[in-house]
Amino acid sequence: MTGREPTSRRGGGRSQLLILAASAAALVAVIVVAIAVGSVTVTPDVVVSAVRKGLAGERLRPLETVVWQLRLPRVLLAGLVGGGLALAGAVFQGVFRNPLADPYLIGTASGAGFGAVLVMSLGASVPVLAGLGAPAAAFVCALATVLLVVFLARVGGALPTVRLVLAGVVISSLFTAGTSFLLVAAREQAGGILAWLLGGFGFSTWRQVGLMAAVALPALALVGAFSRALDLLQLGEEGAALLGLGVERTKLLLLGVATLVTAAAVSVAGIIGFVGLVVPHAARLALGRPHGRLLPMATLWGASFMILADLLARQVIAPVEVPVGIVTAVVGGPFFLWLLKGRADER
Repeated sequence: MTGREPTSRRGGGRSQLLILAASAAALVAVIVVAIAVGSVTVTPDVVVSAVRKGLAGERLRPLETVVWQLRLPRVLLAGLVGGGLALAGAVFQGVFRNPLADPYLIGTASGAGFGAVLVMSLGASVPVLAGLGAPAAAFVCALATVLLVVFLARVGGALPTVRLVLAGVVISSLFTAGTSFLLVAAREQAGGILAWLLGGFGFSTWRQVGLMAAVALPALALVGAFSRALDLLQLGEEGAALLGLGVERTKLLLLGVATLVTAAAVSVAGIIGFVGLVVPHAARLALGRPHGRLLPMATLWGASFMILADLLARQVIAPVEVPVGIVTAVVGGPFFLWLLKGRADER
């Protein structure tokens, strides 16, 4: 943290609240636009009517059914996944004190992808896998990956960052190799599996919305309660410990929560990269490093970013949908290179 930030916080508090309020309003506008735009244009009054009738369990007209059954769960799921990945990215970057870190750094995505592909490729011949389902298998494998990485990286009661990242890279490589093998072995299904791996919201359901909300919203509240701990970690682990922070316990808790959110996102939407890298850094550039402001802003911007990316993915060559992971990569790839170049110039 720099010496200018306390003064900046006092002087810019009102403007930052305005930015937060404007971001929340922008998210609502983005949701309305994303619901309205599609093969059939829907007016805002139809959206409101569909939501009211849907919540009340009343009979829906055809256009209202499109909104309630298809577009609304898709847009809400995209927002929850985007917000969750951005929140997880802010946590990973804060814990590792590295703006290049993202939610997939310790192998979460690779583990989740392997679990889902395992079900997709072998589910027809292995009833246990078919009964488990791809989303649940992705979730279980992602959590198992993190537990394995933490087990391998742990030294006594400590969790050194370098060992954690190295263990994550190795385990991630192993799962990626396993996924590639399954894709080669299941050649007839490879196209569909690859489309899922690239990410998308084409088959969103209210059940998935409920699952993602049940994970992401409590995670935001919990991580927000540890925003000062994330600020202290920016002083270095020794400095944070001198100020009374239980460093290892805090790191383990925050990484566990961020991983849980990432695993839930992968299980419902596939592997969508760069959101957790790009959005927290953009929010940090706008509002500075304090996590009390950064976390809610990154979540709001992540939700808007993902909804807009999904809207672009389904409109750019309609009626064919582009996997949303391609859209986020087109935006995130150049941003990552710019970030990498900027850090190299700083040295």
